[in-house]
Amino acid sequence: MSDQNPPQPPTPSAGQPPYQPPAAPSASPAYGAAPAYGAAPAYDPSGAPAGPGEPVPGKTLGIVAFVLSFFAQLFGLILGIVAYVQSKKAGVKNTWALAAIIISSVLMVLSIVIAIVVFTSVLGAADAACDDLGPGVWQLVDGSTITCD
Repeated sequence: MSDQNPPQPPTPSAGQPPYQPPAAPSASPAYGAAPAYGAAPAYDPSGAPAGPGEPVPGKTLGIVAFVLSFFAQLFGLILGIVAYVQSKKAGVKNTWALAAIIISSVLMVLSIVIAIVVFTSVLGAADAACDDLGPGVWQLVDGSTITCD
């Protein structure tokens, strides 16, 4: 081995501060700094984002689901559930999505009940007509035919 001295860091020239290694990252970021990748944003207890202008995950989708819940209940229900899950993962309340889920569910149940009532009343009316007409094939005034057994 050689008797040489180990290499020394370069000496700063006049007017330059000496080299300082970077400080270790702190546990909490400075005010206004972006959170680390994958970290959830901070929210206050009311469910609103902590910083101004931060988007609420699932809010727009919740509003779309709310509108669809009146016209296309199945799509409103599906989108409402997706928006509610997104918001819940972020720790935010999403009343639009919750309202879409409730309205879609209620209107779907009502639609099914009304369809059953209409279907049974139409079948009941056909059975009543056969009771009056008797067995055979009958042509009605509107051009449709009924086959009675």
